[in-house]
Formats: sequence, C-alpha cells, structure tokens
Amino acid sequence: MREGRDSLRITHFALRIVISVMMCLLVLLTASTDCAAKKKVVKPKILYIPHDSRPIVNKQTIEVLEKAGVEVIAPPEEILGNRENLGDPDLLWDWLNKNTKKNLTAAVISSDSLLYGSLVGSRKHDYGADEILARTDLFAEFRKKHKKLPLYVFGSIMRTPRTGLASGYEEPDYYRYYGANIFRLTELMDKRELEGLTPREIKEFNFLQKLIPTKAIEDWMGRREKNFDANKKLIDCAGNKTFDYLLLGRDDNAPYSQTHNEGRKLLEYGKKIGDEKYLTTAGIDEIGLVLLTRAVNLHTKTSPKIFVRYNFGRGAQTIPAYSDETIDNSIRAAVKATGATLTDDDSRADLILAVNTNPDGVTFEADDPINDGSERNGTKYFADTVNRYVDNGRKVIVADVACANGSDNALMNQLRERGLLFKLKAYAGWNTPTNSSGFALSTGQLSARMNDNSVNELLLRRYLDDWAYQANVRKIGASRLDWIAGDGRYEFLNDKRRAAENDCADLLQRFVRKNLPSFTGNDKIRVKFPWNRMFEADISFGGR
Repeated sequence: MREGRDSLRITHFALRIVISVMMCLLVLLTASTDCAAKKKVVKPKILYIPHDSRPIVNKQTIEVLEKAGVEVIAPPEEILGNRENLGDPDLLWDWLNKNTKKNLTAAVISSDSLLYGSLVGSRKHDYGADEILARTDLFAEFRKKHKKLPLYVFGSIMRTPRTGLASGYEEPDYYRYYGANIFRLTELMDKRELEGLTPREIKEFNFLQKLIPTKAIEDWMGRREKNFDANKKLIDCAGNKTFDYLLLGRDDNAPYSQTHNEGRKLLEYGKKIGDEKYLTTAGIDEIGLVLLTRAVNLHTKTSPKIFVRYNFGRGAQTIPAYSDETIDNSIRAAVKATGATLTDDDSRADLILAVNTNPDGVTFEADDPINDGSERNGTKYFADTVNRYVDNGRKVIVADVACANGSDNALMNQLRERGLLFKLKAYAGWNTPTNSSGFALSTGQLSARMNDNSVNELLLRRYLDDWAYQANVRKIGASRLDWIAGDGRYEFLNDKRRAAENDCADLLQRFVRKNLPSFTGNDKIRVKFPWNRMFEADISFGGR
C-alpha cells in the first residue's frame, strides 16, 4: 500500500511540474503575443518637408496621413515659404538635421524647399549656381549620418505659365507683361528641336526674340539653367543611392514648352538609373502625398492593385490642361511612384480609380459658364459606371479631371442625387487635373488604414474645397469684392481679406445646406485666405 501511495505522490508531483511548465509556456506565449500586438500598433513616423505652406500641400496632406494612423513630423508653418516670403533653405536644413531621429520610418523631402526655400522661391530666388549645387551636396552628408533611413525626395522642373495672369504673381515681375510672349517663344524653341518650324513660325520666333527684353529672358532662362543643373545632381543622388527614390514633377506646362523641353532631357539623363529609383511626371502639388503613400506602402510591404476606368471618348488619351502628356501616362507614373500595381482585370483590383474626363478630351476651367451643373455628354455614363462599381461592393476612387481648378458640377450633382458622395473611398477635383488624379489615388490607397468616419471627413474636405469653393463660391465671392470697402482685389485681398473670408464662409454655408445637408460637422464653416488671395482657401468645419 505504501508503495502505491508513494507512486501516487510521484505521479501527482510530476503532474504539478507538467502543469507549471505549461503555465509558464502559456505566460510566455501570451507575453509574446502581447508584444507582437504592441508592435503592430506602433504608428509609422514620417518626417515630411513640403514645398511651401499652402493648405493642400501642408495641412491637408498631413491630415490624410494622420487619419491613416501615421505620425508626421513637419516644420512649423512659419519657416515654410509662401508667396511673399520665399523661405530660408538654410533654416530648413537646420530643422531637418535637428529633427531626424532614429525612430523614423522614412523621410519625404521637398528639394525645392532645401535648395531655394520654397516652390515659389525656385522661380524668384537670386542664389548663385555654386550655392545651389553646394546645398545639393548636403544630401550626401545627410545620407552618411542616416544610412538606414528611407529617403524619398521630390522636386520640380520649373513651370512655364501660358500668361502673366496664369502665373499668379509667382514669377518675376516682368512675367506679368511678357509672360504670354515668353511662353510662345519657348513653345517654338521646343518644337524647333523636335520637328522644326514652318516659315511663318520662324518669322514669329525672330519677332519674339526682339520683342522680349534681353534682360528679362536672360534672367528667366538663367534661373532655369540653375534648376536644370541641380536636378541633374539630384538624379545622380538617386543613382548613387543617396536617395531611395526621386520624383521630379513637371510643373504647369504644355506639350511644347520649356518645361517639356527640360523634362524630356532630364528623363533621358536618368535612363541609366531606371524607373525603380527615378521618375518624372506632369504635376507638382500632389507628389508630396504620392511619396508619403509610397513610404507607407513600402514600410507595410503592401502594393494595392489599381484598375483604372476612364469615361468614354478620348479617355486615357486625354492631354489635360497644364500637362504635356496623356492623363493615362500621368496616372501610370503616379501608381508606380506610390508603390501600387496596375491591373487590367477589375475583378482582381483592390481599388477602382474612376477618371472623369470629357469625351472630347477637352479640359475647361471650373469657372467656365459650361460648368453650370447641366448634364453634358458623358456625365450620366460616368456616374452610371461609378454607381455600378459601388453597388457591387467595390472600393471606388474618383479623379475628377474634366475641369481644371475645381469640380465638374454636372458630375457632382449626379453623385449627390444617387447618394454616392459618401460611398467613395476618395475624391479630388482641385487645381490641375494631374494634381487631382495623384491626390485622389494616394488618398484612396491610404483609406484602407482608416475608419469610415475618417474617410468621410476627407471626402467632406474635398467637397467643401474642390466642389463648393473652387467650382462655385470662389467665382461668386470674387464678383462681390467690389461691394467691400478698402483696397484689395482677387490676387491681393489686403484690406478686404477679413470681409471676403466671412462672405465666402457664408456662401459655403448656403451651398452645404443645399448639397450636403445630412453630413454632420459641417455647420461651423470658417474660411481663411492664407496667401492673401482667393485662389486657394483654408476651410475648417465643425471643431477643426
């Protein structure tokens, strides 16, 4: 009996040991799972330097990332350049060096800010060529200090506005008087290199050379030469792994223009690197968000599949306003730059990018009388296409590029009437068509990391800005400036600024009550004009 009891004690003892070991293993497994869970919820942290202080490239771009669960470290607005203060590149380099920490996921940096102070600074600065190239060399020093930090850089190939008015007073003063002539001269210069000029065009070319003051054209072309040489060095940085990726945007341009001329030469210069490290595309203001999206996609090892659906007619072959290439080429470049993947099979796509083009391939301005909200050729077809994808449970992005500088009112009316406005994953219809397509594409990809409320708030922001303000309220508000006492006009509001802000906020309230009555948080709309002009507005709503 005693042997049996001893045997039983030994069995119980062994069982207790086994249970203890299992409990320890369970604790270890639980702790390991908890640690893994904690690691999963750590926010990516990206350092971002935009090319100026405008809301769309600064606050609104950062807002998209933050709603996607990304912490963004950005310079204070007061050290970013604007229209009147060109910015201080040395101050921004100092900020960059002080704020680059070991725990960063990536850095997305504007070369225009670090070379010239800002995008506007790139067009108006008086820096010498050696000084600019010396700043370019600082990127190599930065890389030596931060060898493992993914570094994505974006910059501009200088724009060629068609007129002085189109320049928005962001070019040297002489462009106001000779802008149209300078554009035409470089248009002919580019065409002469590519296919030659007719006898009539040769006469026009010779006349323009005499008409434009030598001092003006030398100043304008001289600054471009500095930018061109700096961009070549930036391409070299992409080739020697100083940068992980370089994206150069061809700012406002045309199929024949000085911007197109420089763009094709820089594309040829960068061929030795390959498009896995360097890309140039039409546009500029959207590419900060494009590279931020790339940083997130590469960090999380995701590559969303994108199916692009155009309106009927010219569709993919549309060459939109302010661009030198087809919208399809621009979208393909943006998809590649974000790290996403194109697919020709919509059933396999993670996202449907629906692109609203006019069937005839023409882009008109949002303030054109044709944009009165009346249904046009292609409007119903495109809305039907979006409706069908949404009804089938697909995640849809709308790039509204039928107009420049604002939404297509006819399309927006269709989306509102069908109850589709807040069933999309992203929308954009602001500024140039490529600005809209790149911004919408990037926001749509990041929407996978957002809850429904965050997606809807970003949609509301675009509807208030692109649809309500840019396509409608801006024109009305501008026409009422004469009613306001004091000195000021559309381009420089000055004394009329505060009153114009209040007037446009009131106009937006009325637009919202008519078009967005069911969405909460839009009953406290405020408007600011941070660049002292009506072209862009900083719109806040609810408690924001």
